[in-house]
Amino acid sequence: MAENNRHILVADDDPSIRTILRDLLEDEGYQVSIALDGEQVIDQVQQSSPDLILMDVRMPKIDGIEVLKQLRARGMNVPMIVMTAFGNSSTTIKAMQLGAWDYITKPFDLDDITRTINRFFEQQKLSTKVRGRAEEAVAPDKTSRIIGNSPVMQEVYKTIGLVAASDATVLITGETGTGKELVAETIHYNSTFSQGPLVKVNCAALPETLLESELFGHEKGSFTGADRQRKGRFELAHKGTIFLDEIGEMTLGTQRKLLRVLQEREFERVGGSSTIKVDTRVIAATNKKLEEEVAAGKFREDLFYRLNVIHIHLPPLRERKEDIPLLVDYFLQKHRYHKDGPPASISEEAIKVLMEHDWPGNVRELENTIERAVILAQGGVITTHHLVFSQIRTGRNIDLSEVIDKTRSLDEAMRIIESKIILEALEKAKGDHALAAEILDISESELKRKLRTADKYRREEQLAAQ
Repeated sequence: MAENNRHILVADDDPSIRTILRDLLEDEGYQVSIALDGEQVIDQVQQSSPDLILMDVRMPKIDGIEVLKQLRARGMNVPMIVMTAFGNSSTTIKAMQLGAWDYITKPFDLDDITRTINRFFEQQKLSTKVRGRAEEAVAPDKTSRIIGNSPVMQEVYKTIGLVAASDATVLITGETGTGKELVAETIHYNSTFSQGPLVKVNCAALPETLLESELFGHEKGSFTGADRQRKGRFELAHKGTIFLDEIGEMTLGTQRKLLRVLQEREFERVGGSSTIKVDTRVIAATNKKLEEEVAAGKFREDLFYRLNVIHIHLPPLRERKEDIPLLVDYFLQKHRYHKDGPPASISEEAIKVLMEHDWPGNVRELENTIERAVILAQGGVITTHHLVFSQIRTGRNIDLSEVIDKTRSLDEAMRIIESKIILEALEKAKGDHALAAEILDISESELKRKLRTADKYRREEQLAAQ
């Protein structure tokens, strides 16, 4: 039985529905008033400020969508559940955009009506019990964006503090989504190079020829399309920091040229002969185990040791779950439903679910989950109903015997298996490349590169079969 001080305004032009809903809700213990059209809804809201409006969309004089618009325009943010026999996507979207709490399509089940209304008031109660955060905003300080008080993160902070003031090269490792770029930013903004620029380069985003030009620049006429001289990222980062993300994707040829820059702090632009000297702090990051890449001949050993002067390893979120509440608070503050409104809150039950999740996508996955939950909860109280986790595991069985029968070498077999896994991830992600990359724990650029390679081999197979 509901608390008898809760006031619900029922608005519908059908007298039989008004009677059914009034009797149902009064039996549940609610106080109920009635409106026959949109004008009466607005009048009654001005006079009595109900706790909830249950309103049909199609009504005489002013329809439900227009009522929502007028109430919001007048600053009357009374929670509303809309209902209609004419449900369609555009009406649903408009109602939810205007702040409707939920949407019910006629004909409806009376039990569904009571469950929806009871759930609304239960969430209102939760707002006094949730672990909310203080209203003061998290300082937008670029040096304080890494969140966590766990012992493993305290060790990371200590290392950052020791290395920031030096000009030593830093290698940051960790799984995708652990926050390697944030660590690079924190080192830069706490260092003697902080007055200079922080220049970021994604080494996996460009092929070798373009990456070399991107890093070192080029002279006019050095290659087709080079219609002017261009400074490279190292030159632009002079007296600042260059962040080489996904360094493990760099080809051996570019690795050789990078090694010289790290040793001599000088280079020539592509197509140029003048030597350019730079004073630039180098920070590199990778989600690969470079020791294994060195052993496999895919990464230069001398470059690895040049990069690995200071090594900072970021633990996966599953190894520092005690930091999840702090991270959640930060993301609630960051992703407000309304830019100038208060942050959403979250129930203890929802926090418990978050603590139990394995987080294969790490902090990035947690942030996406919270941002999505804030939208679903419309900036109110996030409960377990609002938590939607990505499908992070691929599950299609691969017939290895069939693969072996079709191939002549291990490399070819591995290529087929990899293609099948990539296609499975894309299917789970419904074609979303960013989500598919997250599922596979690789960068989006690496996913696209692998897709291009898979398409190339598929075309070759088709030509061979003709």
